[in-house]
Amino acid sequence: MNGGDLIDRILWEGLRHAEEVEVFFGEGRSVSAEIKHSVIGNAEESRSWCLSIRTIDRGRIGASSTSDPRKWRSCLDAALASGRVANAQEWGGLPKPVDIVSTAPSADPDLIVGADGASTLVGQLLEGAAEHPARVVGGSAELARTDLTIANSSGVRYGMDRTVVSVTLEAIHGQSTGYEFAASPFLTDIDARSVGEQAARLAVHSAGGRDVASGRYDVILSPIAAAQLIGYVLVPALSGRNVKAGRSFLAGRLGEQVLDQDLSIYDDPAARGLGSASWDAEGVPTRRLDFVERGVLRCFAYDLKTAYRYHEESTASAVRSGAEGGVAIGVHNLVVDGRRTAVLGDERAIWVHDVVGAHTANPLSGDFSVELSNPFWMEGGELQEPIRTAMLAGNVFDMLADIGGLGDDTRIVGRVILPSIRFNKQQIIGK
Repeated sequence: MNGGDLIDRILWEGLRHAEEVEVFFGEGRSVSAEIKHSVIGNAEESRSWCLSIRTIDRGRIGASSTSDPRKWRSCLDAALASGRVANAQEWGGLPKPVDIVSTAPSADPDLIVGADGASTLVGQLLEGAAEHPARVVGGSAELARTDLTIANSSGVRYGMDRTVVSVTLEAIHGQSTGYEFAASPFLTDIDARSVGEQAARLAVHSAGGRDVASGRYDVILSPIAAAQLIGYVLVPALSGRNVKAGRSFLAGRLGEQVLDQDLSIYDDPAARGLGSASWDAEGVPTRRLDFVERGVLRCFAYDLKTAYRYHEESTASAVRSGAEGGVAIGVHNLVVDGRRTAVLGDERAIWVHDVVGAHTANPLSGDFSVELSNPFWMEGGELQEPIRTAMLAGNVFDMLADIGGLGDDTRIVGRVILPSIRFNKQQIIGK
């Protein structure tokens, strides 16, 4: 049974027992090649499927997922069973079909998912790493393509092709390590040689680091480091569900200046990023969503369930966490934007490649304490002496309310698109 026939069968069977049915189906193919002992390992191909079913009956929502489409009947039965024990909520119905005119850049039409392509990327990683006397301890390259379909009993049936190209490399020099990565829907966005060179360079230049005394210093967070804190603190604070439940620092602050006036944050599903999509996980057409305009809070994110419950409108912010993940409120491509300055060339500051422990940050208050990964003193736009070990402590909302500037080095980090960010006089815990 092909994907289209399977979806039709599930919808027909589901409507015998529930008022509404939704089916999310994906079929993918990927090829990955790993680095083993500084050489190219074998390239492996895999195929995957995901099937998620939701049923709605008298306001009771049931859901179930499987990675084996042959088990669709058991999956449907599980969704119906979970719906029977769910609490009823106010529900206005699944979306009806509309003409979607936008074409989000979610897939590279020229990408060939094959072993040759993955092996070529690994070779480029190793070429870049060879520029420095570091030992490569791991790395990989992956090419993937997935065909996604969402359909419901109201007549919605949308399809989307999604591709991902990703490369990683980890190197070691003495007791120091360096890690770098890149990911995009488009092969032309990936400079694997540069990724390998950067990882090895970080490992080599991090060796022989010195301690830093505790105190307040100007800090520059790379896009990787900044995305960690924004992802674990700011994104949950923009969720309408958290706002209505009183679990958001931003609750009740619409129209207020909550971030630096040079800072704008918006979700752009049409941007060139890993979350690009013309429709969200519930089949609602996506659009740009301006959360913060020049520091002023303008809106929150809602999926259908939360919007109906609190008499709001869905902002097409439903996403799925993983191939078989359930529907949740999230972002597609969260863009951090604003006036750009030469933050890397300003006065002496501590530059941070990555942080460890961002997941322990308090998403309600914004308080955090993280270990710095590959920190350096930076001056005149150049990395200077490495710092052995240190921690950064503070409050994400306070930091974003008074930034020192945004860099011109925008990159994709997961579902966040952002530059380096400079923060003045931050608390560093050293020795």
